[in-house]
Amino acid sequence: MIHRINVPGLKDWGRHCCHVARAGPHVWVSGIVGMTADGEVPAGTAAQVEVALGVLDQCLKAAGAGREHVTKVQVYLTDVKERDLIGPPRVAYFGANPPASTLVGVAALVDPRFRVEIDCEAYVA
Repeated sequence: MIHRINVPGLKDWGRHCCHVARAGPHVWVSGIVGMTADGEVPAGTAAQVEVALGVLDQCLKAAGAGREHVTKVQVYLTDVKERDLIGPPRVAYFGANPPASTLVGVAALVDPRFRVEIDCEAYVA
């Protein structure tokens, strides 16, 4: 059975996707940007990563998972020269459980205010 979860209090992106999906032990979190629940988008990349990781955490918890279950992270960054800015918040979030990771430089995200988008896969045994 596949559970599709929209997390209460998070921005609803519409009927085309859910925040997180879980099928058995597998969890997938949709692309998360650095937007607060009230629609605020911090100006800086590091601040957006911190907000996005907080939202990611809410999504994982809604699916019965945690940061320790994340196996793979994909990060989309509009300016790869800022990649050093995203490292410290990621290390603080994942700690001793760093996942496999991909960083992709992109020309733009869906809203010009967004500088970073993160999605992930997790496994809960």
